[in-house]
Amino acid sequence: MNRFGYTRPETVATALEQVREIPGAQFLGGGTNLVDLIKENIARPNVLVDVGRLPLDQVVRLPGGGLRIGARVSNAAVAYHPEVGRDYPLLAKAILAGASPQLRNMATTGGNLLQRTRCYYFYDPAVPCNKRVPGTGCPAKEGFNRIHAILGTSEHCIAVHPSDMCVALAALKATVHVEGPDGPRSIPFAEFHRLPGDTPEQDSSLRPAELITAVELPAEDFSAHHAYLKVRDRDSYAFALVSVAAALKLTAGRITQARLALGGVAHKPWRDETAEALLLGQLPTDAVFKFVAAHVLLTAQGFQNNHFKIELARRAIVRALRGALTSEAQP
Repeated sequence: MNRFGYTRPETVATALEQVREIPGAQFLGGGTNLVDLIKENIARPNVLVDVGRLPLDQVVRLPGGGLRIGARVSNAAVAYHPEVGRDYPLLAKAILAGASPQLRNMATTGGNLLQRTRCYYFYDPAVPCNKRVPGTGCPAKEGFNRIHAILGTSEHCIAVHPSDMCVALAALKATVHVEGPDGPRSIPFAEFHRLPGDTPEQDSSLRPAELITAVELPAEDFSAHHAYLKVRDRDSYAFALVSVAAALKLTAGRITQARLALGGVAHKPWRDETAEALLLGQLPTDAVFKFVAAHVLLTAQGFQNNHFKIELARRAIVRALRGALTSEAQP
């Protein structure tokens, strides 16, 4: 682990200035991922700019009915917030399916968006990895790749994004608010995370020295029909092999609005708007759900250890959509 400095600014403006002007400076939130990366010598910041005192720790109801969640709000605080539980229970269920209570108490909303892959090769400095050192290769493609991606992969990377919370945020069409040297801007959630392409080292569309300040949820009510399903190797404290966030609106027994996002299958939360459109106007039957699930996996590509994830994802989509009819809890 390299030596590093530490600062704890009181304002967003000061934090942005420090990261912009200090070479190798990096923002620190709850540290539940970054500290691990530092310990493993994957991340080597020269200075940690702790955002723990910035005024970004509120959950605010917006005039139009949506909800704005400050970047410093802990995952636990979001999951147990009464307005989240009432209006966005899909998000609460997804958060509670992830990590452990201790980690959820520390992990922040902004930090959750920025957590990095749990690929074995990424975490091992002794082996090459295009995400750590671009151009060195992706040993996961020919190595042990049971947990790796089946959608949106490239020749350069087959890692997956590990977040549960982000899968629900993708389904809910959240917006990410950031501030940086060029001022504030808003990023649709679908555009925040990136597929690996030729630049797998770039996880998000954040520009240099930009800071996440909040996540905004639109005023749409999927509280009556939703489900978050997480399939993992063990029930406690494990990342998803496949996860599904499903949300439906029904009118006269037919689907009038649908959201469907997957985790554990791609370099970013995978939302298929074409599949959602196929659900519209349909009766919520298993036959329809199976047809839509097959569509989502049309371009899926398995590797030697993870072909099973294609069928697993198909079945998980059907089960999640079925569960959304009764808003079943995370098993």
